[in-house]
Amino acid sequence: MIGGNDGGNEDKARGRYIIINALRLSGVAIIILGLLIHEGLFDLPQWISWPLLAIGLIEVFVTPQILARMWRTPPE
Repeated sequence: MIGGNDGGNEDKARGRYIIINALRLSGVAIIILGLLIHEGLFDLPQWISWPLLAIGLIEVFVTPQILARMWRTPPE
């Protein structure tokens, strides 16, 4: 960038991008865990898989949208 010091905003945006993608990946991991429990690969009651699946889906699809809206640059 010419004539400006915008390194702080780029670092902030990069950090937010990493956070959103980490949330999505952890949501996918929770979904996989819920599916594995549902299939009986862990010695846990099967009903535990349903809340895990719901939490994972929320973490993958809803939470990143909320964070993106919260962190959106205000119009000038």
